[in-house]
Amino acid sequence: MKILFLTAGLFLIFSCKNDKAVHKESASMDSFSVKKDTAQISVAEDPIDKIKKEYAALQLQLEAKKLSQSKFTYDCNDEPSGEVTFYSDKNEIKVIEHFYAEHSHFSGSEKYFIKDGKPFFIFRQETVWNFDGGTPEKPITKDDITETRIYLQNNKPLKCLEKKYSIKSDQKVKTADNIPSKEVQCNTDELLTTYQSLLQHKNQKGPIKCL
Repeated sequence: MKILFLTAGLFLIFSCKNDKAVHKESASMDSFSVKKDTAQISVAEDPIDKIKKEYAALQLQLEAKKLSQSKFTYDCNDEPSGEVTFYSDKNEIKVIEHFYAEHSHFSGSEKYFIKDGKPFFIFRQETVWNFDGGTPEKPITKDDITETRIYLQNNKPLKCLEKKYSIKSDQKVKTADNIPSKEVQCNTDELLTTYQSLLQHKNQKGPIKCL
């Protein structure tokens, strides 16, 4: 009888240990699964990566000329004059390009990339030019350029990147690809107001005086 009780006791001990090991392994696997799922969700929901993909897709459509376009010009005399181009598919406007210049040494452009009626990415470039040497017959000019890249979600900026550089007219190689951008704080109220103003003229066919 003692041997029988001893055998039964040992069996219960080993059984409990095995159950604990199984539960521990199961808990470990569950924890790993949760971490893996969380990581996948985190990657899938990264809004900046999503914006980059949507921007790249629209850029390909622009380069392949798959979007229809319409445009108009405006001239405000003492104020800036410019040109606005709308790029659309069958359903909605996808990109708005706005170029403008003043009578001084300044020009600028904005490119709005749009989804569901809201811009999700804006590329802005401002240029100020001046004479920088040379001769009266052959002057050299220098463009001081500021580029701003704005990532948006629900009309709120998620990230703003700025790049500043200069290009002289006598430069043989004119590229800014190797110049790094820096993250900055930006206020998008003015740009979004301009965007709404441009949208109001989406059916405009001929020139107008001012926006």
